[in-house]
Amino acid sequence: MVKEVKKKHCGMASIVGRPNVGKSTLLNKVLGEKVAIVSKVPQTTRNQIRGVYTDERGQIIFVDTPGVHKGRDQLDRFMNQSAYGITSEADVIIHLVDANDRVGLEEEELVERLHSLKVPIILGLNKVDMKGKTIPEYITLWERVTGKPIQENPHMTILPLSGKDGTNVSKLIDIVFDLLPEGDALYPEDTICDIPQKMVIADTIREKLYGLLQQELPHSIAVIIDVVEPRKGKLLYIQAVIMVERDSQKSIVIGKNGALLKKTGTLARVELEQLLETKVFLELFVKSHKDWRDSPNLLQEMGYQFM
Repeated sequence: MVKEVKKKHCGMASIVGRPNVGKSTLLNKVLGEKVAIVSKVPQTTRNQIRGVYTDERGQIIFVDTPGVHKGRDQLDRFMNQSAYGITSEADVIIHLVDANDRVGLEEEELVERLHSLKVPIILGLNKVDMKGKTIPEYITLWERVTGKPIQENPHMTILPLSGKDGTNVSKLIDIVFDLLPEGDALYPEDTICDIPQKMVIADTIREKLYGLLQQELPHSIAVIIDVVEPRKGKLLYIQAVIMVERDSQKSIVIGKNGALLKKTGTLARVELEQLLETKVFLELFVKSHKDWRDSPNLLQEMGYQFM
């Protein structure tokens, strides 16, 4: 008797939603490793981050996208393009919402766009560990846009979630696999993420700055990686520039007697050594450029590619 070989599934699941709904936290929980910046500061994810989940059923490429928001400059425009652009390539879309936050204007536009794509949608009601008071608002929004109860929509699934404590995360993976097409894996089995090394380094430095500065400067900050080169003794030398918008912000980032910049470097170096599995010498500089968020050349140097 010939043993039946189970068909494997492979495809892309795009995680989209407003800033600060927990997209990066959910991705990290799914993968069991930290691959995306997590911060209380909105809009910390500025590029698409691809996390790869593989098991005996096949492979899911989860894409964490920048939070959809009302833009004011070139960087905001890039982030929204990045978020919307990847949805057209996805096999499954996870519309992640903060089930404790009110529906906003960005949500209305996002739902209209997602509905027009005609792909399976999972409405992920995140942060249910905090009661989920506004769940009915999101269900009502989707029902108004689609013109039918969610239970009667064969392309929609509702799933209460908590990326923080893991509630229904394994169920989310099960649902995504059921929705993916058959196909061979796109990445080797041991791949966890597909992110350029310079982006990993820049995001790690940026995350440490966010943690130390809290709400003081985050949206005015960017990190450019100038040099990444091996040195003798298995040492990786990294030179990075922290970009701010005004000269007055430089002193904030540097801190009294250079204390804050030094602390940032220490925290980032420790994490980078774990991520890159090598000793790191990290050198940080701070520069100001008034219009960096509107400078295509600088944004391109940071790794942003406009569509």
